[in-house]
Amino acid sequence: MTDASSLTGRLLVAMPGIGDARFEHAVILICAHGADHAMGLRLDRPAPGVDLKTVLDKLDQPAPDQAAGRVVLMGGPVERERGFVLHTDDWMVGDDSLPFGDGLAMTGTREALAAMTDAVSGPRRSTLLLGYAGWGEGQLEEELAENVWLTVDADMDLIFDGEHDTKWNRALARMGVDAAMLSSQGGRA
Repeated sequence: MTDASSLTGRLLVAMPGIGDARFEHAVILICAHGADHAMGLRLDRPAPGVDLKTVLDKLDQPAPDQAAGRVVLMGGPVERERGFVLHTDDWMVGDDSLPFGDGLAMTGTREALAAMTDAVSGPRRSTLLLGYAGWGEGQLEEELAENVWLTVDADMDLIFDGEHDTKWNRALARMGVDAAMLSSQGGRA
């Protein structure tokens, strides 16, 4: 797979009738995509009953007031107890941070969790996600060929804003697609 064909840094937008309830109306940011795998984070599904303070308390980390009420997202069905901080690349932790796309990075350390609540030295924008979506060799390409997903360029506001209920519609609108006009029936011409 060439870099030009990689979907790293792009968004996957689920088609209606995807056939997997875990991904209905999903908007997924692809963080890594190569010939043998793909990995992404779902951006539109808040974790029920969990906020950043809850996670920090569970890890015995300091939980400043601004952590209360800060949404934690369900990043995907794989390793749901594992956390990933998705953030802007203005804050990095050496080899622990994976830069990708245009101005994005992902870090899975406690240091990244602490940085999320530091308005002075932390990343400009960040969110915590639990779990991830993963694909094996050729699996994502097959799903794309079967019209399971649409792809669109990522947008920082869409990635980090708190309007989770409308992300799917807004991602489609970025492509000029009206969700009401999409069919749940797939096919090939």
